Amino acid sequence: MRDFRTAEDVRAVEAEGTWDTRAMPASVYQAITRARDLWGNRPAISFQLFSDPKARAETLSWAELHSRVTQAANLFRSLGVQEDDTIAYVLPTLNETAIALLGGMTAGRVNPINPLLEPEKISAILRETRAKVVVTLRAFPKTDVAQKVAEAVAYAPDVKHVLEVDLLRHLSPPKSWIVPLIRPKVEVHHHAKVQDFNAAMFECSKALSFATPELDRVAAYFHTGGTTGTPKVAQHRFGGMIYNGWLGAEMLFTEKDVLLCPLPLFHVFAAYPILMSCIMSGAHMVLPTPQGYRGDGVFDNFWKLIERWNVTFMITVPTALSALMQRPVDADVSSLRTGISGSAPLPKELYRRFEDATGVQISEGYGLTEATCLVSCNPVDGMKKVGSVGLPLPYTQVRILREDQGGFVECATDEVGEICISSPGVFEGSTYTEAEKNADLFAEGRFLRTGDLGRLDADGYLWITGRKKDLIIRGGHNIDPAEIEEALLTHPAVAFAGAIGQPDAVAGEIPCAYVELIAGAEASADELIEHATPRITERAAIPKYIEVLPELPKTAVGKVFKPDLRKQAITRVVNATLEDAGLNASVVDVVEDKKRGLVAQILTDAPDDPKLIAALDRFALPWDAK
Repeated sequence: MRDFRTAEDVRAVEAEGTWDTRAMPASVYQAITRARDLWGNRPAISFQLFSDPKARAETLSWAELHSRVTQAANLFRSLGVQEDDTIAYVLPTLNETAIALLGGMTAGRVNPINPLLEPEKISAILRETRAKVVVTLRAFPKTDVAQKVAEAVAYAPDVKHVLEVDLLRHLSPPKSWIVPLIRPKVEVHHHAKVQDFNAAMFECSKALSFATPELDRVAAYFHTGGTTGTPKVAQHRFGGMIYNGWLGAEMLFTEKDVLLCPLPLFHVFAAYPILMSCIMSGAHMVLPTPQGYRGDGVFDNFWKLIERWNVTFMITVPTALSALMQRPVDADVSSLRTGISGSAPLPKELYRRFEDATGVQISEGYGLTEATCLVSCNPVDGMKKVGSVGLPLPYTQVRILREDQGGFVECATDEVGEICISSPGVFEGSTYTEAEKNADLFAEGRFLRTGDLGRLDADGYLWITGRKKDLIIRGGHNIDPAEIEEALLTHPAVAFAGAIGQPDAVAGEIPCAYVELIAGAEASADELIEHATPRITERAAIPKYIEVLPELPKTAVGKVFKPDLRKQAITRVVNATLEDAGLNASVVDVVEDKKRGLVAQILTDAPDDPKLIAALDRFALPWDAK
């Protein structure tokens, strides 16, 4: 494991040429075989259905995980799946989810799908990836995953097989007696053959029945955008997956580490920087409850889970950290080395509160689905610049570019431009499955245009200042504002609508909307929310605040000018926060700063007041006091 403290350390790793594809496993299956050979009896992955730190858990060693991945891959091949065919899974986070992920990419191309999506979204992704097999839950109390998938498969004609995972085996009496009596019934209108995943898998050989590839290939499809809009499907190759795992093994983890990961395995963060890093380093991955952080009692038992498993690294996002900081540290967490946070900006106050409560620091990083995840990270043992997303990782080149006369010009130090990246995780020219969605996606032919705005400082740290793409990021969850706007525009009184993300101390952003009515029409905010809600396909996208304005700000060509709306939202939210804190302070302006993006200007007689700093640093929002 190498030191990763400065940009010079990164360059030293690159100079040694330790990332050599010729010396790396050719496929993820070869990487798992290597893990079995090196750490066969050590724990690989653990899952517990309930959050109680004394709850029953299932742990698979590296040898056992290898056997089950092999059996799953053989099962998929027996169902007619070849390298260019797709196996989708719509599952919460279980040991079987990891097995389906790894077995699916061994036999063909695996397609993880968010089980929180509505049936029409799931169906659209299944059609886009032409999935032949779907792995999902068997009907079970308190979950509707099986029902949604059955509906989705009815509109995905390529799906020929549905494999179900039954959670019943994790229960003990009397619960295991009760569930069969109350198990929900699922109406099935599709013609796919339904089987039990584990039963079918255990009938297959523990020796791989086909040859693993010696050449890199596309082995996974991950949908982007989270929950809204027409799905974009990013393509991932073995090389990018193994690169993410190699980074973890090279810079962070050994076989003695334990990673508590309450994040979903339909997201690249858990699938690659975490699971692949465990495969490459031998570290132990712990999955607490199928819903992860959303699971009953996970936040209340979190510190005790760290004590139970002797966790050294916790994997998190800012929304989860905010919830954890509302609970006392009621267990021995001395094993904890650090937390790794991603998916959304980390507020400074949250960083400080976590360090005060636990004695360890958070390392914030940056990645994206289109790049097979990792781009940069604050050094675990080096200088952390809170608010930045750290140093670009070895063999990842980050350039800050701006368009100029049909080409691109590199920005100077601290000058804001579009973040463009090249790395072993970037699939040059073919990021998305649909060719037209790759148009204009690359600068100079090889640098992926992320759509994020940012700057590189004099020490090489990357700072994100805004987004060219107009997404609302709620707790690391992407929401397309167009869906909110379209729902509002169906109201007969609405002339214009603009949806944005307003600052939120817990989620980073939450959706809000501003509306301009047709001349002479009337409609209240409550009426507009009531109208829009059933027309928005996912609860996370329903606006939490709607305001009717006499006129929305617009550009010269009549488009809604969202920067002005963002300034209004920042002013409203921050002023309410200051008032609730009993502070004699207010926002006098929100200005565009070339380095920091939108900055709230606060008028106060006490700019160094700790109460003021604590109130405002809850937000991932730059501010200045006057």
